[in-house]
Amino acid sequence: MEPKIPQKGPYVLELKPGTYWWCARGRSKNQPFCDGSHKGNSGIESVNFELDQGVKWALCGCRHSTNKSRNDGTHKKFL
Repeated sequence: MEPKIPQKGPYVLELKPGTYWWCARGRSKNQPFCDGSHKGNSGIESVNFELDQGVKWALCGCRHSTNKSRNDGTHKKFL
C-alpha cells in the first residue's frame, strides 16, 4: 500500500521536547502526527522520534522522504 500525500510540501513546526509519532501512512486526521487510524490495516508503520529540546522541525508532508519523518526535498518530485 502506498502512503497518501496529504501535503506536497513540508510541515514546518516549532516542537517542544517530547516524544512524537509521525504518520507514515498519510491518513491521520491530526497531520503530520499519527492518530492511530492505520493500526492493523496498512502495512505502514508510524515513525516515532524524541526531542530533548525545543526545535523548529520540517516534517515530511509527501510521505516519500528517504529520511522517514524528516523532510529531505522529495516532495519536489510531486510539484
